[in-house]
Amino acid sequence: MIPDLVTQIVIPTCAVVGIVFSLVQWFIVSKVKVSFDRNVDNGGGSKNGFHDHLIEEEDGINDPMVVAKCAEIQNAISEGATSFLYTEYQYVGIFMVAFAALIFLFLGSVEGFSTESQACTYNPFKKCKPALATAIFSTVAFLLGAVTSVVSGFLGMKIATYANARTTLEARKGVGKAFIVAFRSGAVMGFLLAANGLLVLYITINLFKLYYGDDWEGLFEAITGYGLGGSSMALFGRVGGGIYTKAADVGADLVGKVERNIPEDDPRNPAVIADNVGDNVGDIAGMGSDLFGSYAESSCAALVVASISSFGINHEFTAMCYPLLVSSMGIIVCLITTLFATDFFEIKAVQEIEPALKHQLIISTILMTVGVAIVTWVAVPSSFTIFNFGTQKVVHNWQLFLCVCVGLWAGLIIGFVTEYYTSNAYSPVQDVADSCRTGAATNVIFGLALGYKSVIIPIFAIALSIFVSFSFAAMYGIAVAALGMLSTIATGLAIDAYGPISDNAGGIAEMAGMSSLIRDRTDALDAAGNTTAAIGKGFAIGSAALVSLALFGAFVSRASISTVDVLTPKVFIGLLVGAMLPYWFSAMTMKSVGSAALKMVEEVRKQFNTIPGLMDGTAKPDYANCVKISTDASIKEMIPLIAISASNTGGAWDNAKKYIEAGSSVHAKSLGPKGSESHKAAVIGDTIGDPLKDTSGPSLNILIKLMAVESLVFAPFFATHGGLLFKIFS
Repeated sequence: MIPDLVTQIVIPTCAVVGIVFSLVQWFIVSKVKVSFDRNVDNGGGSKNGFHDHLIEEEDGINDPMVVAKCAEIQNAISEGATSFLYTEYQYVGIFMVAFAALIFLFLGSVEGFSTESQACTYNPFKKCKPALATAIFSTVAFLLGAVTSVVSGFLGMKIATYANARTTLEARKGVGKAFIVAFRSGAVMGFLLAANGLLVLYITINLFKLYYGDDWEGLFEAITGYGLGGSSMALFGRVGGGIYTKAADVGADLVGKVERNIPEDDPRNPAVIADNVGDNVGDIAGMGSDLFGSYAESSCAALVVASISSFGINHEFTAMCYPLLVSSMGIIVCLITTLFATDFFEIKAVQEIEPALKHQLIISTILMTVGVAIVTWVAVPSSFTIFNFGTQKVVHNWQLFLCVCVGLWAGLIIGFVTEYYTSNAYSPVQDVADSCRTGAATNVIFGLALGYKSVIIPIFAIALSIFVSFSFAAMYGIAVAALGMLSTIATGLAIDAYGPISDNAGGIAEMAGMSSLIRDRTDALDAAGNTTAAIGKGFAIGSAALVSLALFGAFVSRASISTVDVLTPKVFIGLLVGAMLPYWFSAMTMKSVGSAALKMVEEVRKQFNTIPGLMDGTAKPDYANCVKISTDASIKEMIPLIAISASNTGGAWDNAKKYIEAGSSVHAKSLGPKGSESHKAAVIGDTIGDPLKDTSGPSLNILIKLMAVESLVFAPFFATHGGLLFKIFS
């Protein structure tokens, strides 16, 4: 085993390497200037395209007015996204302070705010830090997790809005150049989030350790607040951002495409800027916070279980930090994997885009398998014990290796299945597109059937992961399996962020009046991006299932529960209420999107009817008012506030629409051009799918994780004062 000193050096070093790599990617992207450059076509054949010839000079796309228009649109999108997030974070800040106070009061009340040391839960002959200390440090950890989540989402949004116009401009030199800019920009977000999450968690553990000393049970119990903070902010980001983006998207599509028969992202559509803003606040900031929450929670769950196992009892620091070492290896693996897309190979044709993104998943998974083997061999003893419902289970290091790998490969399977059901290259989406021949109703039926069918293989993959990991290493095995699925989070986020950046790039090309050839390239990037976004949601939802079970395991361990009897009325009632919550939550989010979209549709209709010359292109719409409507509606609907199926259904509908629009095959052309009845049916299906795939579906996995991590953080309170409702009525 490696010495503790090496562990203390390796973890922060890998985190810093991830941050530096993300900054290098940002620097390379920044070399693409959003300004007219007369020397832009001076040749040189640079792989990144900064000195390549423009290939469409005859179309006048190097016109200074076009470039200036791209910069103007980019600024409008960036300002709208920043304004929304600032408004959202004001409400989030109030919640953060109020919830932090609740954590302190609830946990402090366990021992009556006593400052006296107490007997340790699992070693009554030893003294541990007082409950008041747990209350204070859990509150601090919650705030750190919340701030890290917010910062991760905000930085991701800023990077995406910085890169969208640059992707558009690089499309003038070919689809490969535009792909590299979009993917590098996604990598900036992915590596920043993964590295910051790891670094902040590691620093927090070491700072808390100065107070807790040998009381690792209390130390890692307090650390669970970090995961709670991450998920709490993710819920705001996902719900608020999801309502914003889908209100604008539905409003723009229904009035623009269906009623007015104008193209997507047409500058005459008043909601077009709000639509592009929504891609960033929902799919970028929301997804960033979501996956950060999953990472933080899986790490915390593993650390809590390990702290009451032989790692914690014997104070084996390196073995205790195994989850962090796996994440550290993940950063290095993802760094190497990214180079395959940006430096080792070059995309030269549209049909190479999706395979390149798929190769990112395959390469990162294979390399990570080797990396996990190395980490397990050097950081974990050949045999050790793991706490398992009141007993200590003997586990071997090869079994722990398999636990991580089963989660890692289950994630790859979920990614591939998601791609199959949401990519327009395969029959499921083509069947949905074909169903548009007979109208919107059959499109909806086929789309729902696809979504329901798409969950079968992912459920079996997750079930197998749970069985294998629990059999080998009890609840700790499930926690590290979840961590394995998230170990390549930097690559996963890069792939996911690539989608909205490409979507924005296409919108900017349309609004700037660039040639149809440029729009075809950005559409190809966007179509692949829709699939990658669905893959990202699949990872988030799949990992949420494992994380929630791991958190439940940590909860029953911390609350000293040895058995859970589903025949007990209280437990059965809990199951029924828990099963009801996703439907309640989905109803709230779907209704919120509907209410917000209604206001947007009315505003867009009003502008088309009252602004003379708008349809002729001689007058400019009031973009700002639509942005304000989406912002106000999403914040208002956010306050009062069946996942894979919803996400895949929405993704399939979206790509079915794009499949018809692209007309890239004989079958697609037979379904008619834009504006045909089949196309209008596809647009209606797309608008139904929007709130499913970008609001309700992604929000559900956060809800599930949030309930689980709240149970873990408040376990001491529940153990002392639990069952209040049943006591009242008994």
